[in-house]
Amino acid sequence: MALIDTLESAWYAGARSPWWTWPLMVPYSGMVRLRGWLYRSGVLRSVRLPVPVVVVGNLSVGGTGKTPLTIAMVEALRARGYRPGVVSRGHGGSQREPLLLGDAPDPAHVGDEPCLIHAGGAPVAVGRDRPAAARLLLDAGCNVLVADDGLQHYRLARDVEICVIDGMRRFGNRRLLPAGPLREPMSRLQRVDLRVCNGVAAETGEYLMQLRGGDVVALGDGRRQPLASFSGQQVHAVAAIGNPQRFFDSLRAVGIEVIEHAFADHHPFAAADLAFADDLPVLMTDKDAVKCQRFAQPNWWRVPVHAELPPAFIDALVQRIEASARD
Repeated sequence: MALIDTLESAWYAGARSPWWTWPLMVPYSGMVRLRGWLYRSGVLRSVRLPVPVVVVGNLSVGGTGKTPLTIAMVEALRARGYRPGVVSRGHGGSQREPLLLGDAPDPAHVGDEPCLIHAGGAPVAVGRDRPAAARLLLDAGCNVLVADDGLQHYRLARDVEICVIDGMRRFGNRRLLPAGPLREPMSRLQRVDLRVCNGVAAETGEYLMQLRGGDVVALGDGRRQPLASFSGQQVHAVAAIGNPQRFFDSLRAVGIEVIEHAFADHHPFAAADLAFADDLPVLMTDKDAVKCQRFAQPNWWRVPVHAELPPAFIDALVQRIEASARD
């Protein structure tokens, strides 16, 4: 975590990037540009599927809100009469071959984010070969596919590209990895179809997404109570997401006294990780709760959030999907 903290200070807080990041940024930049050119020129070929494909991703590493956006998009597309399915790489899981998630999927096997998306009722397929995984969704009757965290996965051809932007951190120092947080150059932003800004006032050309909380839910028995019921109390806050500070700040915003426990993104939790030497409540994100459910204690709670999107964004998304279906 110390290395991550050092890099994030350089990326987002104005500190100087460690000296060793500069010589590494040069070959990374060359690799990214070469790979993009190979796909654009047709030397490397993308797999085109017979249904519209929407990719959701970001330019920067870390959490920007891709998974809540994906869940909200699936719900909105269902409301418009579509049968959406989600294809994912399955980060954090051990699954290599394409797999359509069944009942009670194991996050250690298929990844935490696919399990969270699947819990909302969406068909989800995972696999390192995303086109092959996507075909499983076609066989399941899906007529539009959403590729979660697929912006840089050019092997799967796409009809609509959506870039999610962290409204607070934006693009940091705007440098490529590892000197900065960017997976691709800033110029890539001009080629996406839709831009979604998570959390604060969006800039021109961006749609604002707000993450809203509701009741917290006990992992053990499903009891529900308002998040504000913990106001004035001290709690352990656990987060293994791309930007844990966002979760901690959201708890403090309702008056909760937070003891922070930040883990690496997709951390494979064990009971010992949460064996704190007291009886204080433990609050965690939905993404982490799917990995802790099997050894949950009575005072462990998950804090669900849902993405609120402007109707204009859904209209723009559907228009692009319909246009691609006519092509």
